[in-house]
Amino acid sequence: MISLNHFLVVGAVLFGLGLVGFLTRRNLITLFLCAELMLQGVVLNFLAFGRMHGSLNGQVFGLFIITVAACEAGLGLALFLMLYRRGRSLDSGIWQTLREQGVPSAVDSEPLPIVVAEVHPVLTVAGRKPGVGTPAEGASRV
Repeated sequence: MISLNHFLVVGAVLFGLGLVGFLTRRNLITLFLCAELMLQGVVLNFLAFGRMHGSLNGQVFGLFIITVAACEAGLGLALFLMLYRRGRSLDSGIWQTLREQGVPSAVDSEPLPIVVAEVHPVLTVAGRKPGVGTPAEGASRV
């Protein structure tokens, strides 16, 4: 028989994994996913306590938390897209300039390596054999 302790342990493990990931990672998408993992751990605990007490309060709280998480996902994705368009990176250390005036900047102990963008091969247009057509056709698309 699965008891309340089993649910609470799984919820605590989910919350702990999310917390460790949130505190140790610097990629914004990873931070976002770890926050979602923490929310799921909390939802599981609410559902477990609701089941233990025989009321629907835990399920109602779980529904509200999942709704807030879905809204957060939409807003977070829009924010990540705008930040990536502006800075071409999702490293949270780059966004030190967004802090308030008078707040000292956080210094990373080890900066991330700068990755140079790779040049991707140019593919021929569908339906044409390679080498047929104008010679500069493939060179103009990069």
